[in-house]
This record gives sequence, C-alpha cells and structure tokens, in this order.
Amino acid sequence: MIKAILFDMDGVLYDSMPSHVRAWHDTMSEAGVPSSMDEFYLFEGRTGQSTINLLFNRTFGRDASPEEMDKLYNRKAQRFTELESPEPRPMAGAIEVLEKVQALGLQRIIVTGSGQHSLFDKLDKHFPGFFDRNLMVTAYDVKYGKPHPEPYLMGLKKGKLLPNEAMVVENAPLGVEAAHAAGIYTIAVNTGPLPDKVLWEAGADALYPTMHALSENLKQLMGRG
Repeated sequence: MIKAILFDMDGVLYDSMPSHVRAWHDTMSEAGVPSSMDEFYLFEGRTGQSTINLLFNRTFGRDASPEEMDKLYNRKAQRFTELESPEPRPMAGAIEVLEKVQALGLQRIIVTGSGQHSLFDKLDKHFPGFFDRNLMVTAYDVKYGKPHPEPYLMGLKKGKLLPNEAMVVENAPLGVEAAHAAGIYTIAVNTGPLPDKVLWEAGADALYPTMHALSENLKQLMGRG
C-alpha cells in the first residue's frame, strides 16, 4: 500500500531549471571556470558544494576553499533570484498532481538538493496546505547529495516509511539514480532537454513527458484507477 509520494522540487514543482542552469553557468564563467549549459542539467540534484568542487577539480585539480565556496554559492543564489524575479513559475500540472495525491490521502514529502532559505515560504505561497515543514529534506539535512540515496532514505525516515510504501517523482538523472538506489519506485517526468534514455538508464520505473501526463495517469499508476 502506497502511503506517500516524495517530490523533487526544481523541474518537478517549479519550472526553475532554466534559471538554475543560467545562474550556474554565469557564476562559473565569472569565476573563470569553463562549463557548458547542458551539463548543469546532468548535475541537477547535486548539492551546491558538490557541483562547485566537481568543476574546480576538473579545472584546477583541487577543491574550492571555504571562502571560494561561500562566494560562489552566494553569487549563484543571487543570480538565480535575479532570473526568477519577480515570481518563480510553478510547473504546469504540478498543482493537479498534488491535488490528486492529497485526495488519495497520501503524505507529500519534499526531497530537494536546494538549500536556499526562501524555500519554505515559496512552497507555502504557491502550494498552500500541501507540504509540512517537518516532511522536507534539503541540502542542510544530508551529508551526501544525489545521486547518493541518502536524501531519499532521509525522506523515508521523516515519513516513517518503508521503501515499498512510497513513490518518487523526479526529473533529473541523478535524482532518479538516488531514488532507485534507495529502493523506491521512481516516476521520471522529463520536463527538461535531456533525452528520455538518460532517465531510463538512471533507473526510472515509469516516465511521462509532463506533469499533466502524470496527473492523468496517477491513479492507474498506483493501481487505484
């Protein structure tokens, strides 16, 4: 019996990945660290620290210093806020999925690599009544980011769930990989530019092109239709 749905946030609940990608690319370019736009879609789900260190090791052969880390992550967050101004965009179809999940009496748990302090207020504003702050996993709750299973294992722990009592909704290959490694049935929604095969290869159990499509098939997917 499924008791909960665990949701990634960026690219699932919010159409925010283009802004994240641009913010990362702009920040790294300013710092003299070469990168491509598309690779940030592949990095999605990593913690900010992991992303910065990956690029620093590739470019300079070392981790970023604590001072560099703070400066770059703060700049990335600032740039993201600029790009999302004045309002972030909820993903089309997300509210429909949440309404159906709520109607089925299922818990809604957030599992995100984000650590931005505006997270809770943003969710409360755009998805009022759907999420409990005690049922959220952010970058501050874990030692290892996606693709490590820790974020989703932490989500199960917060919800007092076994892996077979939950489903995950993800859009990123690393997030799918993390959920699959945690032993949870994983629904991929391909809201970005990556080919479907990348999500299948990461371990997706089902794949939909949009949140609207997931909403239309959710009850059947759960065997409750």
